[in-house]
Amino acid sequence: PRILILDEATSNLDTESEQLIQQSLRDLMHSRTTIVIAHRLSTVAQADLILVMEGGEIVERGRHEDLMARRGVYHEMVTRQRDAMQAELLSETPEL
Repeated sequence: PRILILDEATSNLDTESEQLIQQSLRDLMHSRTTIVIAHRLSTVAQADLILVMEGGEIVERGRHEDLMARRGVYHEMVTRQRDAMQAELLSETPEL
């Protein structure tokens, strides 16, 4: 298809499975218009255009790097997710 819509395609996957799926999706999305709906922001970090919605409104738009540099809503969301993932990894790491 020329247009591909993915709605939470990686939401319930562990990190390793998510990375494998994302690689397959990158191949599938090549030369197609793709709309990705995701709460897991690593899923959209490589997108050409990210639209950040809050309360049903678009509050930010841009590429990952630009949105991170603005330090707005997207930056805050990425930071929270990264911190939560790091905390989860630390809690799973056995102590020596």
